[in-house]
Amino acid sequence: MAEAERIIGTPDIPDAEGDEEGGAEGRVEETAPGRGKRKVAVLFAVAVFAYLLDLISKLVVVAKLEHHPPVEVISGWLKFEVIRNSGAAFSFGEAYTVIFTCIAATVIVVIARLARKLNSLPWAIALGLLLGGALGNLTDRIFRAPGTFQGAVVDFIAPAHFAVFNLADSAIVCGGILIVILSFKGLDPDGTVHKD
Repeated sequence: MAEAERIIGTPDIPDAEGDEEGGAEGRVEETAPGRGKRKVAVLFAVAVFAYLLDLISKLVVVAKLEHHPPVEVISGWLKFEVIRNSGAAFSFGEAYTVIFTCIAATVIVVIARLARKLNSLPWAIALGLLLGGALGNLTDRIFRAPGTFQGAVVDFIAPAHFAVFNLADSAIVCGGILIVILSFKGLDPDGTVHKD
């Protein structure tokens, strides 16, 4: 158990017989200077990667595919088709673009504040995916037509019998799933493990 906790970056919990030396070493290793900073660096590296991947993909599909027929990627299963979505996922709430813009900005602020106490690599990856995805769609809402803070998000990945989405949406969903898994496992962003 202690080895698994060391690998995922969680503190050792002293065993019932009072192995204080092992427990102390685990705590010292976990709180060593720079460890938390490395997790924050991972968070921002993942966020930048997800953001740039989303931004570049949208620039390419708008330039090459918008106002053109859909491109079949896997016949009958997947195509690329540019859709402008002013709502949330599945085009829900198209009249509330400004509200979704505020929600995305709030998510970004919350993640930035949470980063200060981050000491878990899996949480760093999950929050990085959320941050990159939120920034990707927020960029569309700020800079794309019809106007500032009312812009429509560019969606282009169109699986058969499913909603059209983009890479920012994928990053947000993957980050959210990872956060649910980490929460069920009892792993907190600061690296501590709790058992309910």
